[in-house]
Amino acid sequence: MAQVVDHSGARIALATESAFLAADVGGTHARIGLVSPRPDGHRPVTVLEYRRYACADWPSLTAVLKDFVGQLGVGHVDHCAVASAGYVLGDAIVNDNLPWPVSIRDIRDTLGIASLAVINDFEAVAYATQFLGLADTTAVIETSAPHVDGPVLVMGPGTGLGSAVLLPAHPHATVLATEAGQIALAPGNEREIEILRLFARKHAHVSFEHALSGPGLLNLYQAICTLRGERAVLMRPADVTAAALSRNDAAATETLEVFCGLLGSFVGDLVLLYGARGGVFLAGGILPQIRDLLLDGAFARRFFNKGVMRPYLEQIPVRLMEHGQLGVIGAASLYMDGQTPGTGSPSGRDALRN
Repeated sequence: MAQVVDHSGARIALATESAFLAADVGGTHARIGLVSPRPDGHRPVTVLEYRRYACADWPSLTAVLKDFVGQLGVGHVDHCAVASAGYVLGDAIVNDNLPWPVSIRDIRDTLGIASLAVINDFEAVAYATQFLGLADTTAVIETSAPHVDGPVLVMGPGTGLGSAVLLPAHPHATVLATEAGQIALAPGNEREIEILRLFARKHAHVSFEHALSGPGLLNLYQAICTLRGERAVLMRPADVTAAALSRNDAAATETLEVFCGLLGSFVGDLVLLYGARGGVFLAGGILPQIRDLLLDGAFARRFFNKGVMRPYLEQIPVRLMEHGQLGVIGAASLYMDGQTPGTGSPSGRDALRN
């Protein structure tokens, strides 16, 4: 959920004609935008400038934001909305997947920001999906059933495993941020049971994120190599996906098959859990890279493999989307629409003292 942090404790007036910063911060990339309110049109904001930064190349989020503002040459920016996994604890954004600690006070003081909203990353991405068109996505599972205006599941593996649910409403949709990635890993066949046993040697609690993420992809590959009696020679998730796509490494190929199967099973479970009749959007940094493997069948087979609930799931469309600017747009839109605890409207936000 979003939190607004203001060093003065006073109510902040967000001038609707002024641009502000919006950031989508993940473990690998930080996507930064200068956005402007858009009173008319489909999206509530317009992205005026946008850059993507490799987090490993920068010492802090403050440095990234400072560079972005410096290159804009716009002078001072008063407001900022940051989408990030984790939660606010005192002065810090707590998230084990980020490459560095994030200090709210350091960002605020260095850039002279009056108010800074911290929003769950998948909450922001989920909110932005309502602005997507069909041309912006790829069908993974198509259905002839009529569209249902119900809950929409948005999830995807990246540095972690994010998940949120968009709840359509008037005048603004709301978003349920979840930690579904921490649900206990549920194997669906003998091979996955063997993998779970290996994972359990290292972790007291084995979550879906241990398999369905960038680090999880490497975990799966290493476990499969062990089970095949082979030496694990690939050291990065990108190497595993590249080897699987080229079909020149049997262990890597099996890894992606298991990955897609587990993902399909997990997504099907979440659809049933949340009653996501409005459909599913798959996001995250990994899936666009393995699009052809995702469409190859393992995902769909496991998605539908829910016994008597198969006819229900056959009515649910599943689409793949590129992450791109979605987190930036979602964070900015949530901020503009007042979707933060105790804030009211963007023109008069109650601040949480830090």
